Amino acid sequence: MPNKELIKTVNSIFEQIKRIDESGNEYWSARDFSKALEYVEYRNFITVLNRAKEACENSRQKIADHFVDMHEMVKLGSGAERQVDSMKLSRYACYLIVQNADPSKEVIALGQTYFAVQTRLQEITQMENYNALSSEDEKRLFLRNELRRHNSQLADAAHNAGVIDVIDYAIFQNFGYKGLYGGLDAKAIHAKKELKKTQNILDHMGSTELAANLFRATQTEEKLRRENIKGKQKANATHYEVGKKVRKTIEELGGIMPENLPLTESIKKIENKNSKLNPARSDF
Repeated sequence: MPNKELIKTVNSIFEQIKRIDESGNEYWSARDFSKALEYVEYRNFITVLNRAKEACENSRQKIADHFVDMHEMVKLGSGAERQVDSMKLSRYACYLIVQNADPSKEVIALGQTYFAVQTRLQEITQMENYNALSSEDEKRLFLRNELRRHNSQLADAAHNAGVIDVIDYAIFQNFGYKGLYGGLDAKAIHAKKELKKTQNILDHMGSTELAANLFRATQTEEKLRRENIKGKQKANATHYEVGKKVRKTIEELGGIMPENLPLTESIKKIENKNSKLNPARSDF
């Protein structure tokens, strides 16, 4: 397992090469990024770029929003400069690149964790509704609603992968839980948190635990679609792998493991109280 100093160094490298355009938007130069990922020849990096573009399209994102052709000047050995082809990369583009680069390189393995977390954090911070929330109850309601929506999308992606029957989907979900909760399936999580059989695990999660599960769901859905994974066993293994990576990230950041986070009041009670106070906002 890489040490914390190495993780900090790699994360710092990605931040150091980040650029800001005239409009104040962040981006990365493909030339800089290829060097950070230890590609000696840029032409070898182009293959990875093309795979990342394909993954972007498979994720139903516009390639032009994340990969923009540009030219930049590079210094030659003589001290002169030459114009070369390059590309402006969004944070999401960088995430797709590290997901499709050579996994044997340690810098890429660390980059996968870094950009996965940062991409999701960016998505959340860009949610104006979420930023406007101040109380824990409001954050729980928002994240629970997001998780409902993304679980529906995850179910669709799993169905496309071959997870058809209700029992198969329950097994698929348990693999995700096992990865994120250190081997605990839904039944074991119930027991650990002393929940009744009739109580929904998600309804008793705080905002931190909901955010971890939202990250698990969104990243699993993207991976299933991006890699066009087929077969129940492969889908289950994918869900477990993503859950485990989310857990590893929490550990590296010094967070509390999800199974050890405290039980919270049923979100249904909060929804009922909120609907009485704000009848026009029935979705909350």
